[in-house]
Amino acid sequence: MIHILIADDHPLFRAALAQAVKALEADTEVLEAGSLASAQAVLDARPGIDLVLLDLHMPDSHGLMGLATLRAAHPAVAVAMISADDEPETVRRAMAYGAAGYIPKRSDGDQLHAALRTLLDGGEYLPDDLADRLGALPASDDDDDRTAARLAQLTPQQFKVLTLVAEGRLNKQIADVLGISERTVKAHLSALFEKLDVRNRTQAGVLLKSLQLRDLVPAQRDAPA
Repeated sequence: MIHILIADDHPLFRAALAQAVKALEADTEVLEAGSLASAQAVLDARPGIDLVLLDLHMPDSHGLMGLATLRAAHPAVAVAMISADDEPETVRRAMAYGAAGYIPKRSDGDQLHAALRTLLDGGEYLPDDLADRLGALPASDDDDDRTAARLAQLTPQQFKVLTLVAEGRLNKQIADVLGISERTVKAHLSALFEKLDVRNRTQAGVLLKSLQLRDLVPAQRDAPA
């Protein structure tokens, strides 16, 4: 059986997508999450999930930070973005940060079926028109590639520490949240500073926050498939 997690904060879209996925892939269990936090909880509780379809602009996801968070904690799980935002630069950044594919919410049933088959077979998916638009972009300055490579070096626990640092938490607060000692927090900070090539927690927080994207207006975010 295939196990797919749909993470989207809009209930009607989530239900419609779940119905479409079940219709296309009969032997499939579809799980749902309405926030990044609940998606993380499902992945922690259900290690056998094959694919996550992640909305780009959930309120607690902060753009690409949600993608980076799931990829850091569950590197073996394929995560594909599904969004009304199909700006080529946004898509390029998502792919640089480890997205297995990018499915516009305007996709019809045939496109969704092609996406699922490609992703479940271990491939990367972009619709043809979006791939053409990405190909027409000017060459990247590779900042996203470098940042993605640095973040990929972090362990899941180090990434959690980094996320809390970006929220402005102090070492004691981080220790309390993660149930570890302050000495361990300091050790994680030293390691992640070295891996990210930054000198202090301010620079580390700025690097993580660079994953944030502009928010879409509600009409765009909630556009049906």
